[in-house]
Amino acid sequence: MDIVVDIADLKVSKDPKATLITHSLGSCIGVTIWDPETKVGGMIHYMLPESSLAPEKAKLNPAMFADSGVPILFRSAYELGAVKKRLIIKVAGGSQLLDDNGTFNIGKRNYIMLRKIFWKNGILITSEDVGGSISRTLRLDNATGRVTIRNRQQEREL
Repeated sequence: MDIVVDIADLKVSKDPKATLITHSLGSCIGVTIWDPETKVGGMIHYMLPESSLAPEKAKLNPAMFADSGVPILFRSAYELGAVKKRLIIKVAGGSQLLDDNGTFNIGKRNYIMLRKIFWKNGILITSEDVGGSISRTLRLDNATGRVTIRNRQQEREL
């Protein structure tokens, strides 16, 4: 059963039959978390690094921003029984699309903010596929924890 994580959205599940999936990761970042013991999985697809860029939007949709959405993802997984030290964390996205000159560097800024959040909280990334100039689809199989990344050229395990 596919659970679609839209842009500026997050989902968590304890259902081993669930597959969390998000499409169109360009400059956005997708983060998957998975606890192999409880089979709790979660995913966020955030668009921007800092909620201070648009506080009203952040109130309505905290998953739009790294600094407000990522903590909610983790707390939601903990509420379902996930334990921080067991989490396997994988990250994708952060491309530079439609910004050939690097004027805005949204993808890079999104990734830097995520690293800051993780560093402050003692969280390590297990695997990642970030940067470049491609769009990605990210998928987490909640039964196995297998994460795949797909772009126009290939699909592979992350």
